[in-house]
Amino acid sequence: MILSWIFTVLVGISLVAAVLLGRGSELAAAIPQGAQAGITLAISLAGSLCLWTGVGRLLEKTGVTGYLSRLLRPLLHRLFPETKQDPVLAGTVSANICANFLGLGNAATPMGIQAARRMAKGSTVAGDSLCRLVVLNTASIQLIPATVAAIRVSAGCRSPFDILPAVWVTSIFSAGAGLAAAWLMGKLWRHG
Repeated sequence: MILSWIFTVLVGISLVAAVLLGRGSELAAAIPQGAQAGITLAISLAGSLCLWTGVGRLLEKTGVTGYLSRLLRPLLHRLFPETKQDPVLAGTVSANICANFLGLGNAATPMGIQAARRMAKGSTVAGDSLCRLVVLNTASIQLIPATVAAIRVSAGCRSPFDILPAVWVTSIFSAGAGLAAAWLMGKLWRHG
């Protein structure tokens, strides 16, 4: 709801500024160009999303995501202690993190929602584990940034994966900083 208000205010400011600065014709020309660019981007992202979701399903069927899940199990048990007693939760959390790890953010969302609902258990207050899950979804460590690569291809980039080292470093640092902040806020909130 609040985003629609923010969007409405920004559009209003743009219209007023265009009229006051005498650039109404430029704004009128930019509106259909922006709409066309948005549709082109959405179609190219849809194709990429289909491709990478298919790759994700293939990795799941061949057991690669299961292998990644087993590799991540010790870390997941430390970050989310509930996963030791709840194998369904462990599966959804590990599948979510693996999908994000493979750059399949849109495919990871349903699993993240399912894990969050299971962690919340009907409560209206987010616990520490749920906050950590949200942080890991927001600042996910990505091995293959599929969506970013699709956007770069649609913008005309010839080598969309040349950003991999930067993505790896920034995603590791952002996830680490987010988890550290979640841990610190959990400690301060309990003692505050």
